[in-house]
Amino acid sequence: MANKSKRQREIEKLVDTSNAYETSEAISLVKQTAKANFDETVEAAFRLGVDPKKADQQIRGAMVLPHGTGKTQRVLVFAKGDKAKEAEAAGADFVGEQDLINSINQGWFDFDVVVATPDMMAEVGKLGRVLGPKGLMPNPKTGTVTFEIEKAVQEIKAGKVEYRVDKSANIHVPIGKASFDESKLKENFDALREELLKVKPQATKGIYMKNAAVSATMGPGIKVDISGSSK
Repeated sequence: MANKSKRQREIEKLVDTSNAYETSEAISLVKQTAKANFDETVEAAFRLGVDPKKADQQIRGAMVLPHGTGKTQRVLVFAKGDKAKEAEAAGADFVGEQDLINSINQGWFDFDVVVATPDMMAEVGKLGRVLGPKGLMPNPKTGTVTFEIEKAVQEIKAGKVEYRVDKSANIHVPIGKASFDESKLKENFDALREELLKVKPQATKGIYMKNAAVSATMGPGIKVDISGSSK
């Protein structure tokens, strides 16, 4: 068996992996275990009682976290005319039409989020094979296919995050940085939990929120007690 590092031994003393902590305590432990030499991202993970194979139990959407994620998102907007000007005024990093499509087809991906007006989707849709696998394809469900360009760009810049249930019925979402105050991380976590409860599919049976955990980039998963909101 490989020898454990001093950091690993210290973390094991802090965290009882068999215990589900109150949210505030879990957040506190996350900050204590974030010892890397960079500002680690804090992520929340939820295991849901849904069957992702069934269309009526798919969960996908987006929300603006109360305190953002601590990351500045580079926003690319496909728009033309007045909507292109609106995107530029709202603070989009890249705005264009066929020129940007050509750049992406040539392997350029220096952006984090893609927004498109509906009238651009006939052309943008052709990028599905390259944007899709990277999770960058605009989608009406996440508010990234819209004529409300100013609102979309401003929300993304303010800390909008997307969530989507995976094949194992899990959802992973960044809720901030380890440098955030504990209160801000907790408020972001609570807001995400409330959002997921709001979008609970009617077709689900039994316990909806099975378990949850928080973790820093280089830290262990710390279970969160969500027994009061599991139905």
